[in-house]
Amino acid sequence: MRYVFLPCLLKAVIGGSVFYMGINSLCVWAQAPYPSKPIRVIVPFPAGGGIDTVARQLAPKFSEALGQNFIIDNRAGASGTIGTEMVAKAPADGYTLLAAFSSHSQNETLYRHLGYDTQKSFAAISLIATVPNFLVSHPSLPIRTVKDLIILAKKHPSQILYASIGVGTPSHLSTELLKSMAGIDLTHVAYKGATPSITALIAGETQLTITTVLVGMPFVKVGRLRGVGVAALKRSSVMPEVPTIDESGLKGYESLAWYGIFAPAKTPPEIISRLNQLSSKIIHSSDIRERLLQQGAEPVGGAAEALENLVKDDIVKWGRVVSALKITAD
Repeated sequence: MRYVFLPCLLKAVIGGSVFYMGINSLCVWAQAPYPSKPIRVIVPFPAGGGIDTVARQLAPKFSEALGQNFIIDNRAGASGTIGTEMVAKAPADGYTLLAAFSSHSQNETLYRHLGYDTQKSFAAISLIATVPNFLVSHPSLPIRTVKDLIILAKKHPSQILYASIGVGTPSHLSTELLKSMAGIDLTHVAYKGATPSITALIAGETQLTITTVLVGMPFVKVGRLRGVGVAALKRSSVMPEVPTIDESGLKGYESLAWYGIFAPAKTPPEIISRLNQLSSKIIHSSDIRERLLQQGAEPVGGAAEALENLVKDDIVKWGRVVSALKITAD
């Protein structure tokens, strides 16, 4: 609980009139304990994507623990920068939070004129989980491995269409990195989020995408998409039959996604600490942990510094890719 000291006012009634007189002593006014109203969690992508799914799984747990609603608010656009800027400019009182995806750090080097500073405008709360990205294809594309893709793409340059969730997003950068390492040319088609990009792929409008295991796995399991390669250095425990892109011939290829929670910078440390401790407890509760593992995600939690350091490292890693491939988003 925080306290605010205010000058006391002495109330007097004289002849039917009310007078207020200031006195020198101070009164102590106790502010309502946090949280005293619903908390808005902005997801800067459309509903149905990986970070939206995870945020909606965690929200009821936060609501139950804090006694206030955790309201998921999807504010999509510009590779997540629109919703992210809203959080950066929100009051630093703990009532507006950001559920962020890997693009949070990648956007730092893609956009010349962001309306916020990726590292200075936010206070990290918790790293929720990491999850490998996943190369999937439409079943009609005659490939089963990354080697097959490379052979086909070299025979038909620019003719294979790949979907992304937007210019500069992890699906875009990850595929551009794959193209560069494999020496092939694919044609990019950008969509406004994971759901429309996957929908387009299933409909046959495109032939490939790189998404998270969490998003792609359900469609592979029912045969609507084909798993081609996992973008991690070891196979996924939930899809062990799908080889890694690294073992399929592109040595060293790796693209991991992550999900994290942030607050606006200058949010009171006691609020950050409380949300951090609660996040770790929720992330490692038996039902949430099991659900994340079943979706191919690795639960993390722990100190907020882990998320801060991951953002710093990602800015450097993907900044090199963006620079080398001369990718811009504005």
